[in-house]
Amino acid sequence: MTPAAYLSKHSAGQIAFLQQLIRLRTVNPPGENYREITALLAARLRALGLQVRLVEIPRSLQEKTLPGLLDFPRYNVIGFWDTGAKKTVHFNAHYDVVPVSGQWKHGDAFNPAVEKGWIYGRGTADMKGAISSVVAALEALRATATKPRCNVEVSFTADEETDSVLGTNWVVDHGQLRADYALVCEGGEGDAVCCGHNGVVWLNVHVHGKAAHGSMPEKGVNALEKMSALVLALGGYKKILARQTFRAPDGRRLHPTLNLGGVFASGAGGKINTVPAFASFSIDRRVLPAEDLRAAERALRAFLKKAAANIPQCRITVEKVSDNFPCYSAPTTPFFAALQQSVTRVRRRKTTAMVSTGFNDMHFFAQHRKIPTLGYGPGGTDYHAVDERAQVKELVHSAAIYADLLTTFAG
Repeated sequence: MTPAAYLSKHSAGQIAFLQQLIRLRTVNPPGENYREITALLAARLRALGLQVRLVEIPRSLQEKTLPGLLDFPRYNVIGFWDTGAKKTVHFNAHYDVVPVSGQWKHGDAFNPAVEKGWIYGRGTADMKGAISSVVAALEALRATATKPRCNVEVSFTADEETDSVLGTNWVVDHGQLRADYALVCEGGEGDAVCCGHNGVVWLNVHVHGKAAHGSMPEKGVNALEKMSALVLALGGYKKILARQTFRAPDGRRLHPTLNLGGVFASGAGGKINTVPAFASFSIDRRVLPAEDLRAAERALRAFLKKAAANIPQCRITVEKVSDNFPCYSAPTTPFFAALQQSVTRVRRRKTTAMVSTGFNDMHFFAQHRKIPTLGYGPGGTDYHAVDERAQVKELVHSAAIYADLLTTFAG
């Protein structure tokens, strides 16, 4: 029996394992049930014959990066299958998920249901479904006594939904990896292999006014009004960004984007008859693969400073929240060709290259380790939203693609 045939015959087992993963509510923040899920994943990899390390992030390091979350330790799982090959392919996926809101079709987002070929639940698409595909691919290879042509390395990591500092970033820098190639199991899906992604700069802009009685607004400085004027000024910056383009390999023209107010707030002491003394809003600046992230941040900060100076009595401070670097490699490498051929063989359709407008953990491998890195996974729909779900056939297809890659690519 081939690995693909095994996967098709045993798809129910893959879905059952995914349901088990989803029932562990690994919501981040704060980082719930990390120990439980990594223990489960480590045990599963050991059962498949991999050498496994379950690594707890040192408390001293977590205290520096997440001082308010010390009751929620961070863990990463690293597995290795030594086949005696010269080269190693690394598979990476994160196990944390975003919080849940709204009314779900099947009730509890952490009690996954299967309906009409789709599995519903938080993390199905982003990205516990990909974890199930990696594990299923390894199981199929073991069960059919099919030896990979390269060594296999796996990491299941924390905190991608925040900043990956104690997750993939830590694993790449300190995990003593042996990877020569890396496949991050998201970014590309369906008939498209991801060869790059946008970066991002996240800022919080604080607008400082002066409180006064609501009957005498002239005695205060209304922070909301100043913030509104600043937001309107940023409309001009959006037009500047729209003139920049990056031509993706699939022909799309990507532009930098600016999303304002994903988070916005007033200050303490707000009351209907008080002039607001404080207001804040967030900025999500997407950075093209061809841009320099640091230069993009400097330019945005300079625009904010100049715009505020042109608004009377508008005083601001800008707080850095986080950033993630973009990355891109032209789809001309042997690794890309091998994955493209595997996708085409399994899906029986032409495969293209694409660049993700979002960001993922590809850049850690591509930039920190300077190795060929691609993105591909089962994907899904309604990421981070109500009724997040993944298609069962795509979960099985991805497992078959991973298995095919490992049996055809030697590096």
